[in-house]
Order: sequence, then C-alpha cells, then structure tokens
Amino acid sequence: MSASGGARAIIAALLANTGIAATKFVAYLVSGSSAMLAESVHSVADAGNQVLLLVGQRRSQRAADQEHPFGYGRERYVSAFVVAIILFSVGGMFSLYEGVLKLGDPHPIENAWLPITVLLIAIGLETYSLRTAVRESNHVRGGQSWMAFIRRAKAPELPVVLLEDVAALLGLTFALAGVGLTVLTGDPVWDAIGTILIGALLVLVAIVLGIETKSLLVGEGALADDAAAIRDALRTHDLVVSLVHMKTLHLGPEELLVAAKVAFRAGATLEQVTAATDELERAVRAAVPSARVIYIEPGLATAPAARADGLSAER
Repeated sequence: MSASGGARAIIAALLANTGIAATKFVAYLVSGSSAMLAESVHSVADAGNQVLLLVGQRRSQRAADQEHPFGYGRERYVSAFVVAIILFSVGGMFSLYEGVLKLGDPHPIENAWLPITVLLIAIGLETYSLRTAVRESNHVRGGQSWMAFIRRAKAPELPVVLLEDVAALLGLTFALAGVGLTVLTGDPVWDAIGTILIGALLVLVAIVLGIETKSLLVGEGALADDAAAIRDALRTHDLVVSLVHMKTLHLGPEELLVAAKVAFRAGATLEQVTAATDELERAVRAAVPSARVIYIEPGLATAPAARADGLSAER
C-alpha cells in the first residue's frame, strides 16, 4: 500500500469526524441523549486516532540513525496500536459507562428532531469516508476478501480506517435506533440500550485492531507470494546449488529484511561468489521491491539441501 493512498483515506476520515463530532456535541447539549453523547465521544476519539496515524506516517519516514539502524518504519505500527487502545478506553468504555448510568437513571430526550437530523447527516458523511477508504483499499487488495485484507495487510492505516468507519456507521445506526425508539415509545431506556450497543461495538473493534497491530509490532515475515518470489530469485543463479535457509521480517509496511544462506557450487572462486551475491541481491529487489535490506551468507555446496518450502533449521 502506498503511504499516499493511506493518507487520503485518513484525511477524508479526519475531516468527516471533526465536523461530525462538533455537530453531535451540539445535538447532545440540546437533547440530552446519552447515545448522542456516546457518538460525540466516539467521533472525537476517531478524529484523534486519524491524527495519530498521520503522525505515525510522518515519523516513520525519518532516516535510520545509530540508535535505530533499521530506521523508524514501525512507528506506523505503534500509532495503530495506540489507536486501538484509545478506541477501547475512550470510545468503548466511556460509552458503556454512560449507557449503564443512563439505564439506571433514564432521562427523556428533548428536541428529538435535532439528534435525528444530525445522525442522518453523520451517516452520509461517514459513508463518504468509508467509500474513500474502500476505493483506496481496492488499489492494493487484489483478489483478497475484506477479512483477509485486514488480517494480512502490512500497512496498518487502511485496515484501521476501514474498521473505524464500519464501526462508526454501525454505531450511528444503533444511536438512531435508540433515539427513534425512545421518541416512538416514550421510554428513554432505548436510548441507554443504544449507548451500550455502541460501547460494545467499539470494544470489539478495538480488540480486533489490537490483535492485528500487536502481531505487526512483534514482527511479521513476508507474505507467502513475496516469500516464494524471493526464494525463486535466490535460486536462479548458475552458481547456486541450493537455498539452505531464508528468513524475512517487515521493518515497516514497505520495507522488508531478507536474510538467507545460499550454497554455491564447489570450486567457485571468491570473486565469483562475491559477484553472484551482488547479482542475487539485485534479483531479489527486482522480484520484491520492498526487500530493501538483504543479507546473503554464502555456504559450500556440501551444506544440507533446502526443504521443499525453501527453509531448513538454523545452523
């Protein structure tokens, strides 16, 4: 995923959520709806999350230094993980607290037309934000299902925005249902139930985001297709007898580390092995452009042959 594509989706979501949050707060102050308050806090949290994602993108572009020799690419993963924490604590837990509080001491909704109008407008704006995220995601999703894309994407921004926008639309639906049923029945308990549903939804989304971004922070290898392309590139040279073992690690969404031990033909000179190693590095970068940091350890032809999957135990 290009950083620019993710930035467009983030900015669209940021503009939508900032405007929505302001109007929701006004509607809450006028109506007293707890579901509207929960949605206001949700939009504020989402806007703050998008700022964090933009900051993470910017910080990840810093050049490598002595303290961080492999660069700052994982700053984007850190920002996405913080987003999950904020969504859980500020969005989800606050909404649950407010809903339970309102359930025990329900208050009628005043000027119900205002929150309903604001919610309908917010649904339109969130739909626009989601459409932007879907369009940008389709550029890189390929034939993957949406669930597979969210689980396998190495760049966290689009999956985060997608999940936030889907959660926002569902949350707005819950809020609209809660306010609408309160108006129709005259029972403010429905407003409290809508608030609790919003909180539960946000907690669920935050947990999914936390699990996925934690995996990226711990360190994930290349996707299966990229790993296969790298193995093929390492085996193409005439001097290469076998690929003893290979490991990959994402240093950031668009930067991959490749470490491999390659067995060269017996009798090859040092100059030939050195030239072949340089050619293998170029072949790997041509096959997978994100493979920017490559370490190739030459071995003798007597080294154990690689398994069918191109890997073997560390020696």
